[in-house]
Amino acid sequence: MNLVATLRKFMVSSPIVAGAVYAGLVIVLLVLAATSLIDLFNQRAAVAASAAMLEQLEGRKPHMADKRFGESGAPSGSAFLEGATVTVAGAALLQRVAAAVTKAGGNVLSSQLDVQGGPNAKAGFVSMVANCELEQAALQALLYDLEAGMPFLFVDQLDIQVATAGESKLRFLLGVSGQWQGVK
Repeated sequence: MNLVATLRKFMVSSPIVAGAVYAGLVIVLLVLAATSLIDLFNQRAAVAASAAMLEQLEGRKPHMADKRFGESGAPSGSAFLEGATVTVAGAALLQRVAAAVTKAGGNVLSSQLDVQGGPNAKAGFVSMVANCELEQAALQALLYDLEAGMPFLFVDQLDIQVATAGESKLRFLLGVSGQWQGVK
């Protein structure tokens, strides 16, 4: 007799053993299926993490720690200066520029806000001028931070003083403007 015939005869004569063997085979198959699915999900997570790192390294996507940018890579927030009045919007502009200069490692020495609009001012725009000091290497990052973030700000004036031999930081006059939408 062959092996299959012997097993079949044994299974028919003992239904409890046959049920136990069947349950054991089902459990083994379920464990194999579960481990295969877990491995598949782990591989997909690793591929997604690698793709995200590659996009970040290639410069196509900003780092998630940069809160000014949303999931699409575009700046998040309102494009206009927020505030119930033009004075509040001007204060928000001063705060935004001071925060950007401080983040770049510089100092705001003085600032002046123009909410009324001078002879060259456009309607609906709030302007400010700040006297700042900053390391030369950080100037480009500061200008990018101001113009790329939200609200949309425009660098209207940049007058740089030549550093003397004893000074390590640049002193510059920075004119920035942003549009205030007014009361909604």
